[in-house]
Amino acid sequence: MSDLERTLSKVIERTSKGFRVILLNGQRQVGKSTLLKNMSEKSKHNYVSLDNMKFRLLAKTDPELFIQQNPPPVIIDEVQYAPELFPYIKLYVDQYRDMKGSFWLTGSQKYKLMQGVKESLAGRIAILDLMGLSYYEKIKDPFLSKPFLPSYDKIKNKKFLTIQQVYKLIWEGQLPEPVVDKNIDREQYYGSYIQSYIERDVRDFYNVEKPIQFFNFVSVVAAQTGKLLNYTSLARDVGIDTKTAQTWMGILERSGLVYLLHPYSPNITSRIIKTPKMYFLDTGLCSYLTRWTTPESLMNGAMDGAIFETYVVGEILKTYLHNGKEPAMYLYRDTNQNEIDIIIEENGILYPIEIKKTANPQASDYKHFNQIVKLNKKVGLGAIICLQAERIALNRDVVSIPVWEI
Repeated sequence: MSDLERTLSKVIERTSKGFRVILLNGQRQVGKSTLLKNMSEKSKHNYVSLDNMKFRLLAKTDPELFIQQNPPPVIIDEVQYAPELFPYIKLYVDQYRDMKGSFWLTGSQKYKLMQGVKESLAGRIAILDLMGLSYYEKIKDPFLSKPFLPSYDKIKNKKFLTIQQVYKLIWEGQLPEPVVDKNIDREQYYGSYIQSYIERDVRDFYNVEKPIQFFNFVSVVAAQTGKLLNYTSLARDVGIDTKTAQTWMGILERSGLVYLLHPYSPNITSRIIKTPKMYFLDTGLCSYLTRWTTPESLMNGAMDGAIFETYVVGEILKTYLHNGKEPAMYLYRDTNQNEIDIIIEENGILYPIEIKKTANPQASDYKHFNQIVKLNKKVGLGAIICLQAERIALNRDVVSIPVWEI
């Protein structure tokens, strides 16, 4: 995977000039350690992984000695295993204030790490998120990517993709290893992945005592991607109570497997209590768990629209997170069940976006865009992200954008 450039590498370089500590979060096997190790050839960071039990024991029992033996600049991989390190990292960076980018940390349990980070490293640490490979990264053109907003501008030299090619991208997923190494047995890889995730992450951090039931829960969640979150339905399908379903969904979200898109409301508090949409972010793992064994079966199956929408949401998320920015991205749904797939809020302007598996978008596809004028905000250019061959203005307020241009 060393030949794959990641968009976020430029952000890490830039951020290291201003912060003494960087924490890189992301789903298991998303490429965090590979990215930082590749960058360390230039930055001269040493590397130590807390997956190694010897290093983990030392970091937990004698964190001061651990730092003495692994002095900065250093990459500490999987730092969630030893939160005891945080106070000692604070002492070190406070003593050596001029050493920017001293510690590069990685973690795969974002919210589990936040308490220790906030208590010990506030003001000293930059927190960045790495997702799976974007389409731009897959075609080795990573730095064209920028935070997505609808635009009439065409992207030059972007190759047209057939629907078959699009679904092959979706089916193969975004985790770097199976994308790059075509000799990997897909079934074995994803089977091993989900087993390691449950045994090492879920059981280690959350003491889930029913691994088989948890696996069933993950599979049911994958089958519900692109739908409104319904804890009662999930609990019934898996044979657990609603409270357990809520707890387990929280684990998936914290692990980076699932993204919850919350409804837009001018009142920030009310956004949290309304029903979000749920997206299972890695579409390859999602396809594996829902037993679509070929791109063609996925393209023609019952999940074709939902998995296409899931893929687009993930790609838009990457354009923000891989540029070091948090997306202000929401679902629109009103009391009359009028729905818009995505609203992006930027500088007080709302940009409505619909996602359609079609090569011929119609006016009916964006008929709800006019509903957001009632929010008393300026409305920007709307977009239909679809399979049309090129970017075309549908009217003065809406543009169609091919999925491979986001």
